[in-house]
Formats: sequence, C-alpha cells, structure tokens
Amino acid sequence: MKSTIITERAHDFVEEVENISHSDLNRCWHCFCCSGGCPFSKDMDILPNGVIRMIQFGLKEEVLNCSTIWLCVGCNTCSMECPNAVDMAAIMDALRQMAIKEKVPIAEPGILSFHNQVINSISRYGRTHKLEIMMRYKISGKDFFSDIDLGLKMLSKRKLDLMPSKVKNKKEIQALFKLAGELS
Repeated sequence: MKSTIITERAHDFVEEVENISHSDLNRCWHCFCCSGGCPFSKDMDILPNGVIRMIQFGLKEEVLNCSTIWLCVGCNTCSMECPNAVDMAAIMDALRQMAIKEKVPIAEPGILSFHNQVINSISRYGRTHKLEIMMRYKISGKDFFSDIDLGLKMLSKRKLDLMPSKVKNKKEIQALFKLAGELS
C-alpha cells in the first residue's frame, strides 16, 4: 500500500514538471552529460541529472528546497549536451516556478532578487540595463561595496553603459508582460 502511494505521488510530480517544462523526463539516461556540461555544477548541492532522478522518485519537497534549481542560470548548456534532447534548463525553470507558487522557502534568495531586477529592467526598457540592475540589486541586499572593484573595472572597459538603451516599441514588450501576468 505504501509503495503505491509513493508511486502515485512520484507520477504526479513527474507529470506536473513535464507539463510545465514540456520535457519528457523518461528520456533521461542519467549519462551525466547535463551535469558535466554545466558551468555551475561544482556549486550545486545536487547535480542536474540527480534532480531528474529525484523528481522520478517523487522527492518533491527535497527538489523544491535545493539550491541547484536557483543556481541554474538557464544558459542551456545542459540541454544542448543532452543526447536525448531533455530540456534540463526548462525543467529547472519549471521547478523554480513551482517553488515560488507553493511558497517554498527559497534556498538562494539573492538569486531570486537579482532575477527580479533583470525582469524589471526588461519591463522598463525592453532590454537589460546592467548597471541599473546591479545597483538596484546591491541596494536591495544592502551589499554596497563587495564587488565595487569589479564594477569599476567593467565601467572602465565600457562593459556597463551609464544610460540604458531602449527598444523602439516598448509597448510590444509591455504587452508581453501583461500577457504573461494574465497567463500566470
């Protein structure tokens, strides 16, 4: 009886992740290509292929509470490395969405704060304004000087624009944000 409950819970979790990510978790061979290709795997508490395995076992609470889903930057290296076209980046995004929706304490709150600053910048300008994103992020975390040397170096090499560049038709971008808000 107990294994049936666990199996049903695992199936429901797999189905939920697959529906959000549009990726078939059963295609994963656990070959470690995603984990081996990930530039941030050394900082993760669970390797990407391990996250898939935990989903398959129905370990929803453990997966939604791990740091890995927040450390993933969505670079898609893992998805490109997968020989079976499992979209690991989409799976990580689905897990972040689920964690937020279910109000799970965020393992890496600074990353969510940074992400929100990026989204706000895109909403305002139609693209990112890196200097403003970094300044707002640093102010929100009251961490004013930890990276100042890097910021000054980037400014001197013209890697950070003082003024934001804007898209020509901001209304189209804002319409996308409005549509996304209606869909969520």
